[in-house]
Formats: sequence, structure tokens, C-alpha cells
Amino acid sequence: MPANKRMKAATAQIDVAKTYPIADAVALIKGMPAPKFDESVDLAINLGVDPKHADQMVRGSIVLPHGTGKSLRVLVFAKGDKEKEAREAGADYVGAEDLAKKIQDEGWLDFERVIAAPDMMGIVGRLGKVLGPRGLMPNPKLGTVTANVGQAVRETKAGKVEYRVEKAGVVHVSIGKRSFAPEALVANASALLEAVLRAKPAASKGTYMKKITISTTMGPGVRIDPSSVAAQAA
Repeated sequence: MPANKRMKAATAQIDVAKTYPIADAVALIKGMPAPKFDESVDLAINLGVDPKHADQMVRGSIVLPHGTGKSLRVLVFAKGDKEKEAREAGADYVGAEDLAKKIQDEGWLDFERVIAAPDMMGIVGRLGKVLGPRGLMPNPKLGTVTANVGQAVRETKAGKVEYRVEKAGVVHVSIGKRSFAPEALVANASALLEAVLRAKPAASKGTYMKKITISTTMGPGVRIDPSSVAAQAA
């Protein structure tokens, strides 16, 4: 089916004036006409915060119960026993000055997550202008600066995702693949939404979760009822 006809057929299944419980929203996107590849399933969460203010920043990480359906390439800055620990845990790249030089001199960015042992931050700190804008800079609050590099690698490979509110007040996160069982997508979506709900800043006033949309790569968005998330997290 051509992409435009597929989108039209998918959109016809949605009541755009309605918000759905998570399970119903997942059932809708699973029932839409599918392209020939396994689409990602994404959540977009519009929050009632102003991220320009530090006390309204929403950021964190969570291991999705059913993973993401893809294995991230993980780079670890570590030496000695920590280097061995990272390699045994399945890190794709492990090193120190050598990797930093490759990133700085060659613009090498063939990885999706960076983890660092605390004693490596002197080296990693010099890469802030390269890694920071791409959301790759290790951060203790996200568990990516840690003495337990092996556990951090294993969690990342198992489906740990990071979430961070963007300038417009929106959090975007991939929660799996369309081929996942409905129950797995519901569990992943619920886990992420509840984590974001728990991360509500004290400075946030009024409605916190204003709008939640679930969609596939090539499909229309289906709105989720925010009150159903609050009820599950209570």
C-alpha cells in the first residue's frame, strides 16, 4: 500500500477528538496498516514546564521492562580493572585518551551512549562541545558517570532509555518496536510515563502532563488519556 493511502487508512481509525487509555491506544497503532519494515514506537509527552528554568528541568533514565528492540552501541571511558569490566559487560568501545583523540580529531561518533568511570571525567570533560549538543555527555544523574561501569553497560544493552524535556516542553522517547506484543508496549509505555510523572519538579504548577501521543515511525499519533497514567502511578 502506498504511504499516503496507508496514512489515510490509519488516520480513519482514530477519533482525533478522543484520548484513549494506554492499552486502547496501543491496540489502535498495532491494528493500523503496516509498512514493510518494523517501525519504532514512540511517545511524545507535552509537559507543563518551562525548561528554560533549571528548577523545571525534567530529566532521567529508566530500564524499560521489555527493552527497546534495538541494541545501542556503547562507548566506555575506563582504564585498568574498569576497562576489563566494561568489555566483559559487552561495551562496543572501551578506552581513554585514544578514544577522546579520535572523537576530537576525526569527528568520530559511531556510538549512541557514552559511559565513563569517575576518574575519566578529566578526559571526557574536554569533549563537552562535541558530546553535549548530541545528548551524549555522561552525567552522574543518569547513571552514565559511575564506578559500576559493568552494570551501566548491561542496563543500557537491556533497554535503558534516557528522557529529557526539550525547549518546547516535550519529551520524546522510543519505547519499542511495532512487532512487540501489545502487553510489552503497554508495559514499556506505562513504565516511562510513570517515571516522568515521578520526576515532576516541585516548581511545576498547573497541569503537568498536558498531552501524550503514541505513534509509529510512519503512522499518525494516537492521544493517550493523561488521567489514566496518573491513576496507574498513584
